[in-house]
Amino acid sequence: MAPADNAKKAKIAKYIDKNLKQVFADLEQDEMPTQITDLLTVLRAQDEELKGKK
Repeated sequence: MAPADNAKKAKIAKYIDKNLKQVFADLEQDEMPTQITDLLTVLRAQDEELKGKK
């Protein structure tokens, strides 16, 4: 592979990485739906209950 190809691929990978980070940063700021947080609370409680029985 020619050095120009490597440079081009590196530039593309950097561009993709930058955009993915931006997308996920935006998603991270979104509030999680109440149903999901409620489900997580129930699952954590069940997990703790199972750990306590061991």
